[in-house]
Amino acid sequence: MTGSTILANATLLLPDGTIRGSLQIEDGRITRIDPGTGIPPGAVDCDGDLVMPGLIELHTDNLERHIQPRPKVNWPHAPAIIAHDAELASVGITTVFDALRVGSVISNGASNYGEYARQLANEILDLRARGALRISHFLHLRAEVCSETLIDELDKFGPGDNAGIVSLMDHTPGQRQFTDISQLRKYVIGKHGLNEDEFINHITQLQELSARLGKKHEAAVVEAAGRFGAVLASHDDTTEAQVAVSAAHGVHFAEFPTTREAAEASLTRGIKVMMGAPNLIRGGSHSGNVAARELAELGLLDILSSDYVPSSLLTGAMMLGDLWGDLPRGIATVTSAPAAAVGFTDRGTLAEGMRGDVLRVHRASDIVTLRGTWVCGRRAA
Repeated sequence: MTGSTILANATLLLPDGTIRGSLQIEDGRITRIDPGTGIPPGAVDCDGDLVMPGLIELHTDNLERHIQPRPKVNWPHAPAIIAHDAELASVGITTVFDALRVGSVISNGASNYGEYARQLANEILDLRARGALRISHFLHLRAEVCSETLIDELDKFGPGDNAGIVSLMDHTPGQRQFTDISQLRKYVIGKHGLNEDEFINHITQLQELSARLGKKHEAAVVEAAGRFGAVLASHDDTTEAQVAVSAAHGVHFAEFPTTREAAEASLTRGIKVMMGAPNLIRGGSHSGNVAARELAELGLLDILSSDYVPSSLLTGAMMLGDLWGDLPRGIATVTSAPAAAVGFTDRGTLAEGMRGDVLRVHRASDIVTLRGTWVCGRRAA
């Protein structure tokens, strides 16, 4: 990156508070942070707006929505990835780990889903290499142990893919996210249009798969994360016993623990807790699990993810800042905390030498408006 960008007369969000001042980015890096309200020639006058680090998203299913905009409607991947990228830039996300499921069900049945991750990863990496994307994209492999093809799909990836996160997922019906089968029924029938007999066949098939392959697949996921050099995450831990297993595997952060018990056990064992911003904003989990707000009030929430609503990330962080009476702490859940969780040391805070991934945000009462996104100092939205 070349060139210079100056954001002046801004309220700069630093790790320990805010100051009125200016921020300069040169060749993609923050080079100066100065107090004061002066506006140098060529600078962007932020008129007191908040200037903060770009958002870091560790888990989003948003790309799937662009690839399949309606049930059984498949969209060409390259324009879908580019549209997904532009949407994330427009809501302030400057670094994303695109969540791709590995582990498929391929035997006969009405509810089957197939492999797609390797092909889609190739297309993401190709577009990234060609400079076609506005923000930084990395891979997050969501490894489904309740599947038939997990090991074969994992073996198609390697260290050169820069898969930064591997999450250990188990969607066996009757536990974790869908302990309540009635909630699973509503989700699956609503999403896939199954009838009751097809739904019963679906859960029976998955439970049989889990009993036959679950432990083997779990071990394969842990091994693959180490082979890739990826951070290992747990998914939907529900009990203290499940958290103990996650800790033994070397999990760094817990995605969406479903109970207070699991969140408490995670933090006790040094595992950071990530919850969904949609859960926080809506006031509860769509699956009937623990509310993000409850965990936040108890001091049991470290990281937010936009999950399936990209625009929720900034709104959720602001809500946490209000809830805690500490804006830097709220914003840290979408900037410095996720950066630390994946070992990034070059982004997530405003400091000299850091990447020039910054946002200009205007807030009027309860309305938050993003007025600009810069990635390495280049305007992205």
